[in-house]
Amino acid sequence: MKISYNWLKQFIKTDWNSEETAALLTDLGLEVEVVEKYQSIKGGLEGIVVGHVLTCIPHPDADRLKITTVDLGNGVPLQIVCGAANVDAGQKVPVATIGTVLYDGSGVAFTIKKGKIRGQESHGMICAEDELGLGTGHDGIMILDNSIVAGTKAADVFKIENDEVFEIGLTPNRADAMSHLGTARDLKAGLLQRGVNVEFITPSVSNFRVDMRTLKIDVNVEEVLLAPRYCGVTISGITIKPSPNWLQDRLKAIGITPKNNVVDVTNYVLHELGQPLHAFDASKINEKIIVKTLPSGTKFTTLDDVERTLHEEDLMICDEKGPLCIAGVFGGKNSGVSEHTTSIFLESAYFNPVSVRKTAKRHQLNTDASFRFERGIDPTITAYALKRAALLIQEVAGGEITSDLIDVYQKKMEDFSVFLNFGNVAKIIGQEIPKDTIKQILVSLDIKVNSFSEAGLGLTIPAYRVDVQREIDVIEEILRVYGYNNISFSKKLNATVSNSPRNEDYKLQNIVATQLNSQGFNEMMANSLTTASYVELSEKLKEEHNVTMLNPLSNDLATLRQSLLFSGLEAISYNINRRNSDLKLFEFGKSYHKFLSGFEEHKHLTLFLTGNRSKENWTATQKPSDFFLFKGYVDAVLARFGIQKTQNSPVTSDVFSEGIAIGAGHNALVEFGVVKKSILKHFGIKQEVFYADFNWDVIIKMISNKIKFTEIPKYPEVRRDLALLVDENVTYDSIYTIAKQSEKSLLKDVNLFDVYEGSNLPEGKKSYALSFIIQDSSKTLTDAQIDKIMGKLQKNFETELGASLR
Repeated sequence: MKISYNWLKQFIKTDWNSEETAALLTDLGLEVEVVEKYQSIKGGLEGIVVGHVLTCIPHPDADRLKITTVDLGNGVPLQIVCGAANVDAGQKVPVATIGTVLYDGSGVAFTIKKGKIRGQESHGMICAEDELGLGTGHDGIMILDNSIVAGTKAADVFKIENDEVFEIGLTPNRADAMSHLGTARDLKAGLLQRGVNVEFITPSVSNFRVDMRTLKIDVNVEEVLLAPRYCGVTISGITIKPSPNWLQDRLKAIGITPKNNVVDVTNYVLHELGQPLHAFDASKINEKIIVKTLPSGTKFTTLDDVERTLHEEDLMICDEKGPLCIAGVFGGKNSGVSEHTTSIFLESAYFNPVSVRKTAKRHQLNTDASFRFERGIDPTITAYALKRAALLIQEVAGGEITSDLIDVYQKKMEDFSVFLNFGNVAKIIGQEIPKDTIKQILVSLDIKVNSFSEAGLGLTIPAYRVDVQREIDVIEEILRVYGYNNISFSKKLNATVSNSPRNEDYKLQNIVATQLNSQGFNEMMANSLTTASYVELSEKLKEEHNVTMLNPLSNDLATLRQSLLFSGLEAISYNINRRNSDLKLFEFGKSYHKFLSGFEEHKHLTLFLTGNRSKENWTATQKPSDFFLFKGYVDAVLARFGIQKTQNSPVTSDVFSEGIAIGAGHNALVEFGVVKKSILKHFGIKQEVFYADFNWDVIIKMISNKIKFTEIPKYPEVRRDLALLVDENVTYDSIYTIAKQSEKSLLKDVNLFDVYEGSNLPEGKKSYALSFIIQDSSKTLTDAQIDKIMGKLQKNFETELGASLR
């Protein structure tokens, strides 16, 4: 947002320089990013003075040149060679002295130097209006009024506008400051807090009056909720022409190109007061103005000559024949002001911010009007701004006001009420601010103080302060005007000890991440938005459970993911295609689901393993990663959290060709295994991929906050080995279960260290080599006790599994 300092000074008379003012505005929350100088004429006519042509004779060596002597008011006439046909003795002319910088039509600078033209010295240049930037004429030099004293600076003669423009990085919540009036209001409060009491001057509209009632246009607001307030007035007998210089200079300073006097006034009031306006050619309005919505599919051509298809929620300004303007966003091609316009209907309104924002986004239009409407303007100045604009149009375009001011305001927008507690102010700010100072700051911001007590203030917040509706918002207003830099800091260091639980989510994530990283895994973070069609790769995922975006950036980012598998496979495919095929990845993330009962989010930890176990090396042969290596990583995660009492079962997810599900009680902890080749093919992956999906929410609940420990045994452990011959369908898990049930107290561990299938064994048999660790924490075991335990184990294996010693 650009703010002209000269324009700002029309509201506040201040002698502060631009640097001081910029610093104060920044302290008030209106961050000034840069201060630029503006001149209505580039270069500001610096070095151009009024000269008096004393003599003018033909050049002896050139038919079209003349030699002049020019008095610049210092008593030392200069010889200047001039090629203009209209130069003559006795004239007052603008002269560019040696060293003056001028600009050509393309804005390229050139410097006036002393030189010789056809053998005659020339000490300057007599200028035409286009050479000075004062016009486009180049038929001859400019001839000035003969009463102007020689030596007068041209900048004084032509009243050059020198201004400084603040570029303010306005935050979206500060809708109240999107004008020179709003910025001046904040500046006044800031100056007052710094001991500078200035008068706040607003433009007067006391001269507004109806000249005659000859052009009445009725207004019918059908959509009251979308247009809470709508004002209008007609002005007749106007003349469309270029705006006067002062108006053009104001607009040019803030980067707006002047168009004509009526449109320029609407833009001027928009940036002066923050109230968007629109002028309709009254002759193009059929009977009356109707504010309503139109059926979807209605065609409408806007000012930029683009035909747009309207939505049923777009608020339109219409007449009896059809639409004239998209309310609060953009005007129509066939109803705008043209050079032939002689009467106008001037509109000033307050439109619903949400409605304007949706319409502007729907049609991809971003105008100065929509920018303000969609953030919330001041509903109390609608009629005032209309009167201000009407008076300015009469000033620059002539004409008469030919109707009463129409003001449709069925339900007045009320101000907000807030109670401010002084105790909360001190608590939030961290410093006691005098109560009178607090009251003074609030009053300077147009916040009305209804009641004053020792406890606090009863306040009424103006309706235009849409960002101030709570006590904390009022405290922020106090702090920014009081000055963040004025808040002192204690030299005392206070510290508190946080008694946070050990099993906070982020702590557990860090523990697992550190462990996995030490095992060679890299953490990945994928986008939660994904392709909706991925649910077709698994029968367990349902399309009706997809959480879809209302206006996605693209079809590939239209749906929130139901599984973290596919985003991980995208990452694996990306890496493999770039010759990085040995991967260990993990991700913490959420899946999103839509059910009849509502929306759900589930937290997951996923692991991915593919390629070789280690990097290529001359000391060792390459060995591919396998299922058992991956199972070790999965078990290590559970073991790190002390989750031991688990059960293995066949995996239920159809994304695995083979796998295992580990649970505890009725809770599923993790499913892992080999990803189906059909799914890998969809991502162009030809190598085996192992995938594990941890139910992180369940794991968090299972982890106890208490630290459990056992004393280190004082007595030795004993190892005994058995080589069992069993049927080939017997699993190690069944042997492990029988062993644990046979000896619950002394058997500490069972380990399978060899499996043999082949020759020298009976058909349908295999050999398991098992080790058993036996230990008593209270005494040393005897051979008799150990033999009894091993005998019991062997008998149970024989009875339940048909096993025999090999």
